[in-house]
Amino acid sequence: MKKRNILLALGVGFTIGYVTKQQIGARQKVSPENALKTAKEAFKKSGPISGSWIYMKPEEVHKNGIVYNAYRGGITRNIDGDNVQFEFYVDAQTGAIISSNKTNE
Repeated sequence: MKKRNILLALGVGFTIGYVTKQQIGARQKVSPENALKTAKEAFKKSGPISGSWIYMKPEEVHKNGIVYNAYRGGITRNIDGDNVQFEFYVDAQTGAIISSNKTNE
């Protein structure tokens, strides 16, 4: 009887986890890794990059009266011997870069 209960609990737990993963995946079309890859490819067109990062959880971004669900990340480039940092936002639904700004660090 105990083994049956354990197997039943494992089956229910697996099913709930799988359904939850599918629901989250349906709302989030672009993975953070792919969003970072897109941004890096765009920045590499202007020269080499020396570092990058991205937050794994999307956040709301208001741009031109539109609310986006977007990932925030950053790129570091070496320009004339100085490390220059840029911050960017990538739309979590489409993978398009919404904005990028040079930071003051």
